[in-house]
Order: sequence, then structure tokens, then C-alpha cells
Amino acid sequence: MREVIARAPVRIDFGGGWTDVPPYTMERGGCVCNLAIALYARATLRARPNGVEITADGDDALGAAALRRGSLGGVLLEQQSEFPRGAGLGGSSAAGVAIAAAIAAWRHECIEPSELAERSRALEVEELGVAGGFQDHYAAAFGGALALHFDTRTTAERIPLSDAFAKAIERQCIVAYTGESRISGQTITAVLDAYRAGVPRVVAALARMRELAESMIDALASERLDELGVLVREHWLHQRSLHEKISTPAIERLLEAALNGGALGGKALGASGGGCVVVVAPSERADEVRERISALARVLPFSVDRLGAHVTDGEGDEMETWQS
Repeated sequence: MREVIARAPVRIDFGGGWTDVPPYTMERGGCVCNLAIALYARATLRARPNGVEITADGDDALGAAALRRGSLGGVLLEQQSEFPRGAGLGGSSAAGVAIAAAIAAWRHECIEPSELAERSRALEVEELGVAGGFQDHYAAAFGGALALHFDTRTTAERIPLSDAFAKAIERQCIVAYTGESRISGQTITAVLDAYRAGVPRVVAALARMRELAESMIDALASERLDELGVLVREHWLHQRSLHEKISTPAIERLLEAALNGGALGGKALGASGGGCVVVVAPSERADEVRERISALARVLPFSVDRLGAHVTDGEGDEMETWQS
């Protein structure tokens, strides 16, 4: 029986999130610095004699929309994820990329990662009406550390990471899940409405977040992890000023504990209101910071993903269906 299995990673957004969402992208130009991590959304397609069947460990609306949009029949689609739902890691976008990759492989299409990302975003925005940006889809499609720039189109450049620096990131960057659910679409809409209305606080914060993302790209490219941590700390001040529901008491307690333990900086991931935070610690304090965080939240161990979306057949062999 024919089978294709696609996997796509989630991401840590170090900085610039919100500036990847239209109309900000087209009016002012956005910038995001993010990193794909090896926690995956998986989509498996198998031949099915009649009709379509979907099984999912969460909401199956995305898979149903993808099969409907692609006019794909006679298949079973299975969706699974290795991360908590609503964690602020871009999980729904990773799922969309995995599904789009599986469908492309099923059709023997050869497409580039940027096209894969755009197909996933179109599915989420046009079919499901979810407000959101571009960065999550590109992280899931490309993998690695990315410098993303947005205007009328998206430009994605990989930031080279040596093996030693990737190991330092994995040790000194701590991702923790607060256990709180979040509704990112409502928060995104509220922030965008404030931006369209020209609220000075929001306009200024977005501009500074974009600048900080540029500096973060330079810090990663130069392997200055401590500098990244300081930039992340400032970014959070501007990020949480966008809307009152971006931060929560649990997030503030966690970040305060991390800073008291010697962390350089930290921020909530995604649109927040819950989900995960990332904390950057200096090498000599990383174990202490991790211990403090573990007392308050679930630490999610991770490694840097360098593959982005990839597909294997039923035998586990890699399938070359697009070019990276």
C-alpha cells in the first residue's frame, strides 16, 4: 500500500513576530529572526479504496481543508504532533506545511520550500480564515535559523550555525510550556486593529521589534548568544506592550524566576496569552536557570532542526519532492 510521511518542525521566534503580518508587511516591511527546533508535526497519507478519512490528535479542520482544496480523494490522512497544542510554537502552521508536503509528495510534485510555506499559509488564511503571519510557515518549510524579511514578498535566508554553536543554543536557550491555553487569532486581530488605527504605542513597539530582529540576526550569525539574550529581554518589553492579554501572571512569574536565577532575557513565544516561553541563560548559569524554570513549568528539551519539512515513503527512505 502506498504511503508518504511528511514531518515539519515548529519554531522559536526570537524577535520580530507581529511584523510578519499584513498589512504591516506591505506598508512598513517586517523582519523576523527565528529558529526551527526538532519537535514535529507529522502528516501521513495512505491509499484508501473509497472516499476520504482523516484521523488527528487534535482538530482535523486543517487536514479536511487541505484535502478539499487539493481535490484529493481515495486517501487516509493521519495527523500527529510532538508538542503541546496552543504552545505558541507555530504548531498549526507546521501541521499545514506537513500536510502540504505530504500532498505534494503524493502528487510527485517538485516544489521549493518557499512555495510549500505559501501553500500552507494560503490554506490557513483562505480556507480557515485564521489571522496570522508568514514566519511560522517558512520556519517549518526551511528549517534551521532564518533571517526573514517581508514586504510585498517574503525573503528567507538561512543563518549558518556551526555544530558547536547549535549545541550552545540547545543548552542555553530553555523552552518551557506554561500549561496555559491561548487564542492567538483574537489577540492578533486586536493588535492589527490598533496598528491600523495608528495607536502610537503599538506603532512604536512594532518598529522597535523589527529593529531588534535585525540585531538578533547579526548576533546569531556572529555566534554571540549572550547578546541575543539581552536583545530578547528588550523585545519582551515591547512585545507585551502591544496588548494587555499578551502576558499572563504565569508568564511573568516564570520570567522573573529565570532572571533572578541569572538569565539574560526571556519572552513569550507566538502571540502569547499562554503557551511557551524561551529564556536565554549565560553558559555558567544555564543549569541553575533551567532548574528554576522546571519548578514552575514543563521544560521542552529540543535540538536544532536543520532539515525543515521532509518526506519519507513507507519504507523510511527520503523522498526528493522539492528543492531546498
